[in-house]
Amino acid sequence: MNNTQLYPFERNRYYPKKRLSSADYVAEQDYFNNKRRFLNGLMYGSGIVCGLGVFSLDDLSLLVESGVALDGMGREIVVESSDVKKLSALEGFDSLKSNQATLCLRYKEEPVHKVYAIDQSDPEKEFQYNRVKEGYELFLMDTDEVPEVFSMDSEFLTRGVLMTSDHYNVEFMMPATVSRDKLVKAVLSVTKLSDEETRLTYHGVLQVPAFVSENGTNEIAIDIENLELSDGDTVTYDYWMKALDTSAVESNIILKTGSAAGYENDKAIPVPANFTIKVLLSDRSPRELVNREIGRLNLEMKNIGGQGDFICLANLKLVRTDSAYIIEEVDESSVKHYVTAPVQEMQRSAYLEYFVREAGLTNGASNMPAYISDPAGRTSDSYGNAPEIATGVLEIPIGENARKGDVYYSGEIMHGLGKGNVYVEVGYEYLREDETVGANAKNTIYGNPEIFAEAQRTVVDAETAIRVLNDKGSFIVGARLLRNIDYLVLNYRWVAIKFPSGDDLGLKEDFTGKSISPETPTVRMGTRENHYFGVRYNNMDPVSVTYELTESGSGEITSDGIYTAPSKPGVYEIRIYCTDMPVLCTYAYAIVEKKGYEQLENPTEEMDVKNPFSGMIK
Repeated sequence: MNNTQLYPFERNRYYPKKRLSSADYVAEQDYFNNKRRFLNGLMYGSGIVCGLGVFSLDDLSLLVESGVALDGMGREIVVESSDVKKLSALEGFDSLKSNQATLCLRYKEEPVHKVYAIDQSDPEKEFQYNRVKEGYELFLMDTDEVPEVFSMDSEFLTRGVLMTSDHYNVEFMMPATVSRDKLVKAVLSVTKLSDEETRLTYHGVLQVPAFVSENGTNEIAIDIENLELSDGDTVTYDYWMKALDTSAVESNIILKTGSAAGYENDKAIPVPANFTIKVLLSDRSPRELVNREIGRLNLEMKNIGGQGDFICLANLKLVRTDSAYIIEEVDESSVKHYVTAPVQEMQRSAYLEYFVREAGLTNGASNMPAYISDPAGRTSDSYGNAPEIATGVLEIPIGENARKGDVYYSGEIMHGLGKGNVYVEVGYEYLREDETVGANAKNTIYGNPEIFAEAQRTVVDAETAIRVLNDKGSFIVGARLLRNIDYLVLNYRWVAIKFPSGDDLGLKEDFTGKSISPETPTVRMGTRENHYFGVRYNNMDPVSVTYELTESGSGEITSDGIYTAPSKPGVYEIRIYCTDMPVLCTYAYAIVEKKGYEQLENPTEEMDVKNPFSGMIK
C-alpha cells in the first residue's frame, strides 16, 4: 500500500528580489495540488464519481465508458471518452495466474510538448517537456491478489459472540450508545468458518430491559433453522427495537437463562449459557451520535486504513483456451464503490422517494416511524397509535337568493377522533389573487371574518358556530349570513383536536383494576448467574419501575431489572414497584442453587413466606 499522506503543507514565502528556481515553482504546484487532493480524500473518500461502466464487446475486448473517479490519494482520474481495449493489450495480462481477474484504473502522468531548452550546460538535456498531462491507465491483476482495503474499527458498535464452533460463528451487534425514545437496529451475523457441508440450527432469547421489540416485549427471539452457507459467506438478521424513555444511563442485554440451544446437522453442540453486552442510553439524537463517532477518527487512523492508488472497476471471469483468454462474464456490482457527490443529492432524494414514505427520511433527519395521512385527513404513526388531530373540508349549501340573517347548517360530520373531549374550529376558505406569485392563492380565515374583509379586499359572507357531539364523535357547523348573497355553497376548512380527559391528565388517582406482575415470578438459577425480571402491565400502559432487594446479601440488581445471584444458595426476594405510583408493586423470587451440589429441599415452602402477588391492588 502506497503512502497516501499529503501533509504537512508547505508553501512558498515571497519577499522582494527573491530568486526563484524551478524547485520553487514545483513546490507551488505541489502545495495547491496536495491541498485539493487532501480535501478530496477527507470530504469524498475514494471511488467512482460518475460513469466508468465496463462492458464486454466480444470474447476478447472490453469497453470502459467515460467517467470520473477519485483514488485513495485524492487524485482525480478522468476518462474523457469511452475506451476500447483488447484484453491481451492491458498491462498485467501476461502475469495472470488464474481465471478470476480484476480490471483496475489508476492515475498516470505523462510529460508532453517537447521544447528546446535554454540551458545548454548539459548537452543531454537539449530538449525538455513543457507540460505534464494528467491521464489514466487500465490494468489487470488476479482477483486474489487485490490488496484488501480495510477501515479502522470504531467504538460505534458493541458486539458479543452467542455461539462459535469449527463451522459457524454467531455474533450479535448494535450501537454502543443509543438515543432514548428512538428506534435502533440490532444485527445478528452468522458466518461460515469451514468448507464442510454443515447445517446450523440455533435458538435463544435475548432479554433487552431498556428496549421494546417489534412484538411489544422486552425480548428478542432468535430462531435459525437449518441454515447452510458456503465457506466465508455471511448472512445477517435485523431486529428493530425502540429504546425506552428511562432515566437509566446504561443497560445490559443478556441471554435468557436456559434458552440457548445449538445444533449442527441435527446434532446438539455446546453453546454458551451466559451472554452480556452493555449499551449506554443518551439524550442525544441519532444524528449527533453518528456525527460524533465519525468525527473522532483521527488522521493517523485514516492513513492506516488508506484506500490505495487505484480503483477497481469490474471482476472478470475468464476461460483459458490454447491460444488466449476468453471473457466469459463481467461483474461490476461486487467491486464498484461510488462517491456521494453533493451535486447529485437532489436527484438522489427524488429517486429515494420511490422507496421511503417521507422524503425527510432520506437524509437521516428522523429515524422514527413515518407519519402518514389517510384520505379523511387524520394523522397516525405507523405503529397504529390513536390519532390526536384531524382536518378536512366541508360545504354548506344555501340555495339561491339567500338573505342576511338566514342560518344554514352542514350535515353531521365524523371527525374520526372517537368519542370524548374534542375541539373543532372552522375557517372560511377562498381564493384571491396574490401579487407575489402572480396567480390565485388559497386563503383560510378563522375567527371574526369582518376583521380581514377590507384588508383582503374580500367579502366574507357568514359567521359560524360549531356543535360538537362528544358521545358520537362528530360535529355540526352552523353559518349565519352577514349579507345577501346569490351563490349556492359556502366552503370551509375544519380542524379537530382531541384533548385528554381529566383522568388522562392525572387529575384523578384511580388504580382500580391496575396492577403489575413479574413475567417470571420464580426462577431457578446458579450462583453468580444473571436473570432479567421483566414486568407485565395489567390494564395500564408501561411505566418506569424500580427494583430493590428486600434483604442485604441477597445479590445485586440493576435499575433495569437484571439480577445477579449471590454466591450463597437460598431463596431471595425482589420487590418491583411503579416509580411514580409505589402503591402498585409486586414481588419476584430467585431460587439460587450451587451447581453440582445438593439442591434445596422443598424450596416452595420458603416461597410461601410471602405471596408473590400480595402487593397488587385488585
